[in-house]
Amino acid sequence: MTASYTFDVFSSLDGYGAASANWTGYWGKQGPELLAHRLAVYSVEQRMVFGANTHRAFARMLAESAEDAEVRDPWVTKMVNLPATVVSTTLEGPLEWPDATVASGDAVDVVARLKAESEVPLRSHGSLAMNRALMAAGLVDRVSVTLFPVITGETGLDPIFRGAADFDLELLEQRTLDRDIQELVYRPTLH
Repeated sequence: MTASYTFDVFSSLDGYGAASANWTGYWGKQGPELLAHRLAVYSVEQRMVFGANTHRAFARMLAESAEDAEVRDPWVTKMVNLPATVVSTTLEGPLEWPDATVASGDAVDVVARLKAESEVPLRSHGSLAMNRALMAAGLVDRVSVTLFPVITGETGLDPIFRGAADFDLELLEQRTLDRDIQELVYRPTLH
């Protein structure tokens, strides 16, 4: 049996994964429903998969934050404590992450192997370039986009699907959280 792989990402309405200026990771829109839902999603047994750049960004963000900072929400703590594979040709272990290992090599090869061997689902939060390559290779089973009600036309960073292949998307799940945040879960198929 092959493990499922979910690409999980936050997005502004105009398709950015982050913004500069005074925006936060949630664009200041998070509420109790979103945070509770995220905690439930990350409380399930699974293995995280990160690219090297995303892993470095998360590790730096956590190291530089206070214990009560927004970046240390309970779901983030759950995510950090899940077993993780960091795909990298530049990082070497051990990593400053509770249960993370480095898998050197091409992300497509590494994730294909993980899907074949893992007894638990795989999930990646962020890691945009890696996940675009995995989608093109047909290794992503679900794309979970949490859409925040903002447009970051002037301050948007990290266009999520810039340079991606063309995909048809089948809507599998949808939910509204905290009145105006949308979570949309799709099955991608190369067009």
